[in-house]
Amino acid sequence: MEIFNFKQGSSPLLVSIPHSGTYLPGAIANLLTDTGKKIADTDWYLNEVYDSLGESDATVISATHSRYVIDLNRPSDGAPLYEGAPETALCPLHSFAGEPLYHRGNEPTATNIQERITQYWRPYHDRVSVTLDRLKAEHGFAILWDAHSIRSREPMFFEGLLPDLNFGSNDGRSCDADLSAQLVSAAGHSGRYSVVLNQRFKGGYITRAYGDPAQNIHSIQLEMTQKNYMVESPPWVLQADIAAELSLQLHELLNIAIKWRPAVSVAQAPV
Repeated sequence: MEIFNFKQGSSPLLVSIPHSGTYLPGAIANLLTDTGKKIADTDWYLNEVYDSLGESDATVISATHSRYVIDLNRPSDGAPLYEGAPETALCPLHSFAGEPLYHRGNEPTATNIQERITQYWRPYHDRVSVTLDRLKAEHGFAILWDAHSIRSREPMFFEGLLPDLNFGSNDGRSCDADLSAQLVSAAGHSGRYSVVLNQRFKGGYITRAYGDPAQNIHSIQLEMTQKNYMVESPPWVLQADIAAELSLQLHELLNIAIKWRPAVSVAQAPV
């Protein structure tokens, strides 16, 4: 099993889908509880909902392994992303519902975690880094779109119902404000979805680590609620009618990102 799938495009846009993977290596699956084996916290069906990616000029990297193996959207040193707020670990020990993922005594050791970093985390991030460097060299700038989804209610992390489309640019530090504004405006134009920027989700490790507008690398995260394209409870069925509507919205947003240009790119900047 490859660690990720990769499609090279010709535009400045790289789409990262780090939590869509469902594969559990046997040696890890044998350590998991029944809860762990259900991989309930997967970003289900994102490859299907982002169906226009296959026809677009975007470069796409999509994880194949479950986030329960290792969370590609967490820093490798395990540092927290949201100080004082609950969040899952680099190698999660509990589900979003707080249930143990491992049988007692089978939790990954520090050595196990380092092995997983080397085997799974590092190759994904190496490819992201190399790809952004390539796109910047070719276009003078690069855009990273980090794609996620989550159940609309997750009491462990937030109260009440999440907005439908949650954009994050690390409070403006990872993405040009003009690009963020265009995306938020277009997403809210139809009135079909509620849209916010930099509220509960400001962008995870991938958004924060790579986004550097001063160096013309712009990164933005989109966390979508799953009720807009699927049944959020087992067996997590894709709902084709509403998923098609969301796909159309995503197609519009991705085209905005593909066509967007910074006011001054590295290639245009005066020497």
